[in-house]
Amino acid sequence: MLQQHSIFYTLQREIPAFVTTWELRLILRFFIDLLLYSGALNKPILVLKFGTASITNGSGELDEEVMASIARQVAEIHDKYHLVLVSSGAVAAGKKFLKSYSASISERKAAASIGNPLLLNKYSQYFAPYGINIAQSLCERQHFSNRSQFLQLKKTYEELWASNIIPIANENDVVSSLELKFSDNDELATLIAVGFGASLLLFSTSVPGVLDKTGAVVPKIENIDGTALSLADKEKSALGLGGMVSKLTFARLATRMGIKAVIFGIRTEDGILNAIEEKTGTVCMPQPCSIPSRKKWLASGSLVTGRVQVDYGACKALLKRRSLLAVGVKGITGKFECGEVIEIVDEDNLVVAVGRSKVSSEMLLKNMNAQNLEIANADDIVLL
Repeated sequence: MLQQHSIFYTLQREIPAFVTTWELRLILRFFIDLLLYSGALNKPILVLKFGTASITNGSGELDEEVMASIARQVAEIHDKYHLVLVSSGAVAAGKKFLKSYSASISERKAAASIGNPLLLNKYSQYFAPYGINIAQSLCERQHFSNRSQFLQLKKTYEELWASNIIPIANENDVVSSLELKFSDNDELATLIAVGFGASLLLFSTSVPGVLDKTGAVVPKIENIDGTALSLADKEKSALGLGGMVSKLTFARLATRMGIKAVIFGIRTEDGILNAIEEKTGTVCMPQPCSIPSRKKWLASGSLVTGRVQVDYGACKALLKRRSLLAVGVKGITGKFECGEVIEIVDEDNLVVAVGRSKVSSEMLLKNMNAQNLEIANADDIVLL
């Protein structure tokens, strides 16, 4: 790619020597700039997520040594990837300025409004020596559930990448409602990775990776199934909202969409660089995936409003790319309307698919045993 770019730059310099017409020179420069722009967007996409526990110290303050290390390592790979950093830490950075902080919803929002500029200023400070500019991207859940808004977000990131600027994303806690929040920034990072077609998703943690029952790091997980999920510590971070259960849950979604995910310790020496090389942490291998972008969006970005539990026979039919019928439904959680997205879970409550419902939950409850009532068409179902 660099060699190709150097040819274009050389050609730009040489245009006056062999093109005499001003209009033709202008047209030729336009097409060369277009080639440079499109070539710049051909780099693979890498999403890095840093949780609150990863970038704060024991007293809850921003750990500037860690942030400096992040900037140094990211600078080393900046030319190889289009990067998105998803960083928590705004609430942790801002809460000390509030009197008698008790972590209520309104106090968290206020702390985030104080902490967001502080967090970005720190990142800007540590990226500046490497000549890297950053941009703030405060996201809300509706930006992903509304496909037109999501495509606008994607276009904005592409413009930033074209100018070698790294977007740093975080949830817009100040205005996000409880009903339309991300569960945590693990979800936000995964939605960006899936929606933008990333090749790699890195989750940083305060531990070296996923640990087995003896406390040793599990180096590789081929398939995130129930056994793998059982390895997760059920504890959440004292500072953030997520934990290992969250990371494995969203790593599972990412790998189902063909994205490699690595869960690694941020305080491991050169943790980011070694995670990319699969030399540290837990590597979650991508699964074969050839579904179109609309279905990827349906599986990740759409808002799930309800859940249906299905029996073994219905699960088997779904795996054969069949539609979901009412006769296979064992239970319903939540209320949903026709056209809304639902989760489909098996008898062990493991999510096996998402789909766009053709009936409301009320209608389904009245027709649970109907033989030919289609709940979701096969074309609107994505297996996970």
